[in-house]
Amino acid sequence: MSDRDVRTYANDLPVYEFPGVAFTAPPRLSEAKVAIVTTAGLRTDGEQLWARGDESFTVLAGTARDVRMAHASQNFDRSGFMADPNVVYPVDRLVELAAAGTIGSVAPRHLSFMGAQADQRLSTIRLDSGPAAAGLLRADGVDVVLLTPV
Repeated sequence: MSDRDVRTYANDLPVYEFPGVAFTAPPRLSEAKVAIVTTAGLRTDGEQLWARGDESFTVLAGTARDVRMAHASQNFDRSGFMADPNVVYPVDRLVELAAAGTIGSVAPRHLSFMGAQADQRLSTIRLDSGPAAAGLLRADGVDVVLLTPV
């Protein structure tokens, strides 16, 4: 499929429209607790690869550095992650920002979804796993999420 064909296909996909978007003003960044939400399909050692179309998420402990890219697609470019995991999971950078006082603190948990989704409606994420993920972040007192889409 050519680049033009891919663009045409993507432009013709139906897009879910949210009737309203909730927004709460966060505290100043220097006082905010920050978590990472990535679509890199990360898992911790011992967890299986993501299944194609899996709309669940994995919880990554804030202290975990043994994450691996378990993306469903064999064609997914893992080279940046292999050179430096902080490219897609910048937890070390958040720790540095917290130590410098740029952010208030780093959340105790971060979340990873598998980004390659064939169902562009994302019904499970919108109605189930997304609200569950938000609930975990809220329970941790997270003010700001750093989204690393890959």
